[in-house]
Amino acid sequence: MAGTSEIFVFKDALIVLGTAAIVAPVVHRLKISPILGFLVVGAALGPHGLGRLAEYSRAIDWFTGEKQIAFIADFGIVFLLFFIGLELSMRRLLTMRRLVFGLGSLQVVVTALPIGLGALWLGQSGAASLIIGTCVALSSTAIVMELLSGQRRMTSTTGRTSFAILLAQDLAVVPLLFLISALGGRAEGPSVALGVALALGEAVLAVGVIAIVGRLVLKPLFRLAAGTDNPEFFMAATLLISVGSGVIAAYAGLSMALGAFIAGLLLAETQYRRAVEAMIDPFRGLLLGVFFFSVGMHIDLAFIWREPLLVAGAFLGMIVAKTVLVAPLCRLFGIPWAASVETSLLLAPGGEFAFIGIGLAVQVGLIAGDVAAGVLAVVSLTMAVLPFIALFARRAGHIFAKEVSADPMFTVLPPDDRAKRVIVVGHGRVGQLVCDLLEKHDIAYIAADSNTALVERWRQIGRPIYYGDAANPLFLRRCGIDEALGVIVTIDTAAVDDVVRAVRARRSDVMIVARAHDAKHARHLYTLRVTDTVPETIEASLQLAESALVGLGVPMGLVIASIHERREEVRHELQAAAGSTSSITERIRQARRDRASRS
Repeated sequence: MAGTSEIFVFKDALIVLGTAAIVAPVVHRLKISPILGFLVVGAALGPHGLGRLAEYSRAIDWFTGEKQIAFIADFGIVFLLFFIGLELSMRRLLTMRRLVFGLGSLQVVVTALPIGLGALWLGQSGAASLIIGTCVALSSTAIVMELLSGQRRMTSTTGRTSFAILLAQDLAVVPLLFLISALGGRAEGPSVALGVALALGEAVLAVGVIAIVGRLVLKPLFRLAAGTDNPEFFMAATLLISVGSGVIAAYAGLSMALGAFIAGLLLAETQYRRAVEAMIDPFRGLLLGVFFFSVGMHIDLAFIWREPLLVAGAFLGMIVAKTVLVAPLCRLFGIPWAASVETSLLLAPGGEFAFIGIGLAVQVGLIAGDVAAGVLAVVSLTMAVLPFIALFARRAGHIFAKEVSADPMFTVLPPDDRAKRVIVVGHGRVGQLVCDLLEKHDIAYIAADSNTALVERWRQIGRPIYYGDAANPLFLRRCGIDEALGVIVTIDTAAVDDVVRAVRARRSDVMIVARAHDAKHARHLYTLRVTDTVPETIEASLQLAESALVGLGVPMGLVIASIHERREEVRHELQAAAGSTSSITERIRQARRDRASRS
């Protein structure tokens, strides 16, 4: 049986459980974010709050501490990213690659540069300024994703943009950690550049191992666990995959959270996704609470009290600088101004990696302890007020959206003349070509797109294009969906599903032709009852074969006939597969209804 001294080690866990069971419900009843409750209690009970008195009173010591909390908090971040991976899919992630590697990479560089120069101007060394600038440039994946996920806005423009940038920041952690060690004289190998290259190579290898092993192991493992009809075994399999993937990533110098995210992406493609989400959701919330509690413990209230003007100036400078720099970057990548402003405000506060990076820099002697304490006090304060910044960000986004809509270019509504037209959704490269051919054959149409710059440019040319969200039933009705001859969906994002559902909810008889990425996506669209779909990969293969056959001397007539015949075969195969899937899904739903009626 454990003695008193052994029981004492459980006090950190009791503090967190007490906060989750008592404080969180209280702040929830007061309509305050639970995140803020955990942060405030963490600051009050941490080493910079009541913890200062712990050495004088054993009773106070029972209510303070942070020894085990940081370790438990890491699991909160792991499960958050694992859960986000489940909500996304590999196909959706591939559509975001331009934002991840383009916008995300630029955000880190463009934001770190002025912050580093500011630190240099304040008297820090070049190495210290570089580390401070880069660490402060990173944002809080845990808090931002939790806020967006709680609002069910992960698939919104703001959600996708924020996640893409945050994912790029997580990837930037690998070379940054090595750089800190290298500048501190702990690098191994002939050069820093070679060391960074080797670290990136290990990271890519780790991601590949997780992806390959996941593809081979996931389905058999969960099939075995589900076959036992025992929830404990299913939970064990879930923990093994999420934590095991994180450990593999950690050994390669990546964050555990990134490894768990990749595992979640792979699991999202299986039939066990919903069951896993339901299994881990309660634990995810509790572990994230622990993480926010640990962040609160890093808020140095004494430093803020001693240097209020310095902290306030650094706080405002950090928020304003990152917002002013990131918003135009987002706009440069085609993000609407409303989402650009909201995203930049959400990413303006610091993140959890600052504690790791700057803490390591202190250990290797690159940053002085008092300087690190000041920087981390500002970072933790920005993280503490992030829920309030999120509220302001959403209102600011609405204001910018109204300003855009107030522009005469966007107040022009689609004609309400009940004429029969084709509605073209999306006016990118594919949509522009579709509209050109419709004009050539004298078919009336209107186009819709949510890219304000694109709409403005093409309206000046004279094209009947209107700004709006085609997944909005009111906008569709204004576009004349009730009289439309057909709807052609040319966008290649996840929003295509929302558009098709909105159109079918209004018109069950109208022709819908939708753009698909590949055969799998095409089968999915057929289950949503599109009339026809054009898979890009298959169509490219047919065009390649057509050019090759003509070049090899096969008569053009025979080539066109064979290509047309093969296209029809593929279409029938996809429609048949989609019909089988729909039939199976309907039988499952009917079985569930029968069980519910019997019970």
